[in-house]
Amino acid sequence: MFQSLIPSVIAFGVAALAIITAGSRLARLADELADRTGMGEALFGVLLLAGVTSLPDFAATLSAAIDARPDLAMSNVMGSMAANLAFLGIADMVYRKANLEHAAASSVNLMLAGLLIVLLTLPLLAITTPSIASWSVHPITPVIVVAYLFGMHLVHRTQSKPMWFPRMTRQTVPDQPSKQHHGSLAAAWSGFTALAAVTCLAGWVLMEAAKGIADQTGLSDTLVGGLLTALATSTPELVTTIAAIRYGALTLAVSNIFGTNCFNMLVVAAADVGYLQGPIYHDMAPVQMTWGLVSILMTAILLLGLVRRETYGIGRIGFESALILVVYVVAISTIVASG
Repeated sequence: MFQSLIPSVIAFGVAALAIITAGSRLARLADELADRTGMGEALFGVLLLAGVTSLPDFAATLSAAIDARPDLAMSNVMGSMAANLAFLGIADMVYRKANLEHAAASSVNLMLAGLLIVLLTLPLLAITTPSIASWSVHPITPVIVVAYLFGMHLVHRTQSKPMWFPRMTRQTVPDQPSKQHHGSLAAAWSGFTALAAVTCLAGWVLMEAAKGIADQTGLSDTLVGGLLTALATSTPELVTTIAAIRYGALTLAVSNIFGTNCFNMLVVAAADVGYLQGPIYHDMAPVQMTWGLVSILMTAILLLGLVRRETYGIGRIGFESALILVVYVVAISTIVASG
């Protein structure tokens, strides 16, 4: 689509700006709709906001898979998941009243963290097992879809009938619906849908521009996907998370990140379906396993933080936030060094 470097860079910048702009407004509408529909911040963040903020990853990854560029496709989605988890560390730095994982205590977020670890192991198992395919699709792909749907069922049950509750402290910010809203419910849904469409279109343009940048600069698809497009397509998560914190919707902020990463596993499944040359897991570079393992490590660290609920850490940042940022920096350095 973009045959020269300058148009590719301009398109990349415009698409990224559109994602950032739409993402900041999505957070406000998501918080409002979570209250007005009665779904609550955690469930709305998992089922709807996470799906919308994943649209750039979905559009970008599927586009690369259909174009037979497995490294670009998988490094984008796997790199995005690691970036999203790092964004929780940044969000913890933004929220200065207490450790974010302490203030946003939720049984749903704990369930999501555990579900994400399970889902992340599935494509790694596909990479290490023999190449078995039916209609160019690996058997692990439908397993990912079923595991995601069953996980969402467990998340819904956890929300509606929780079996344990976090200890409430002065720093805990519960999800309390606001009764002051402007405009009709239909207008809020219309705005949410329109912003979702803009986000999806911008994600597709972003990946097309990234392909042009990779082709014109000679950078590998792994570097472009894992760093350039992964960070750009993850900007909705960062923007909506920071915006949600600003609006006081802390549970929405955390559930959005975990929910987005769980939804991104459906993006991985879609990439395998869209890649017609065979199972995508066996045609991508081995370095993609690094992103998967790093995401599992970061999720496990955050799970420890959610259970421990440290009130204050060094500089009012939780130990888990500091650790995941260190892990992410080391991962990026490793990926860059490996080319």
